Amino acid sequence: MPSAHQPHRKTRIKPGVAHAEVPQTRDQAAAAVAEIGAAEREMQRIQASMNDALAAVKDEYETSAEPHRARRDALSRAVQVWADAHRDELTQHGKVKTHTLTTGEILWRTRPPSVVITGAEAVLDLLRRIGLSRFIRLKEEINREAILADPAAVAAVPGIAIRQPEDFVILPFETELAD
Repeated sequence: MPSAHQPHRKTRIKPGVAHAEVPQTRDQAAAAVAEIGAAEREMQRIQASMNDALAAVKDEYETSAEPHRARRDALSRAVQVWADAHRDELTQHGKVKTHTLTTGEILWRTRPPSVVITGAEAVLDLLRRIGLSRFIRLKEEINREAILADPAAVAAVPGIAIRQPEDFVILPFETELAD
């Protein structure tokens, strides 16, 4: 029983695995595969219907929100113009970065520096030529493709294993509608 300090928790019930009879003949296995295909197609129809409904609801709410988004953006730009014009006064000549209004705050924040590279190959080449290779990162990593190409060479190396698991796949026959 929950105490006065703990909220009541609902017990979650996980559905059990649906059981089906194991086919006893080739015909029964074929019928089960056909039923799997039918179930997959029905789930795809349900998913498509769900996505159509979600898209319609999202579109309805996006349309309702658009005038508010536009008004918010216009007001934000206008407040920024006003704040920039009065920045010295609002920041006490640069001593603070936040100003409190009766309805909220306006603030200026400097983002952390970031590096922007345009034409990475040309920049790498130039860094090498002018002796600034300390700004070039060399990444060492294990070449998995080379190991797969020559597995015998690394057979005795601890920590390297080559796996090739087997999947059991059922592919019900399907055809597509003509356009």
